[in-house]
Amino acid sequence: MYNSDTELIFPLRVIPCLRTLRGEGWQALVDRVTAAQADPLDQQAFVLLMVRLGSCLTCDSDAYRAMRGCTQCARQMVRRYRGSDQDLLQQFEQMRREVVAYQQRMARAHSDKEVNR
Repeated sequence: MYNSDTELIFPLRVIPCLRTLRGEGWQALVDRVTAAQADPLDQQAFVLLMVRLGSCLTCDSDAYRAMRGCTQCARQMVRRYRGSDQDLLQQFEQMRREVVAYQQRMARAHSDKEVNR
């Protein structure tokens, strides 16, 4: 079964529909990553947060989650999250640090590759 709302990884287009599911801290984070001038680093960190919380990497086309679609899956996951909004914000900041560290490793690897040419 194919659902047009199902993608390989958590899509940015789903973020706005998650805004009203939690408190003010969560709403501010959603506003931050969906703003017109949003920092791409914030967007990448939010996607990584959702991928990890929702186990997107284990989803496949036959999974119940895939049949429902990314929007419904993400909404359910955010609603059912048992931690506080502060926990989510801390996890977001951790994902942000992980994205920065990854980008730095890739920049170093690219720079080393250029030097060896």
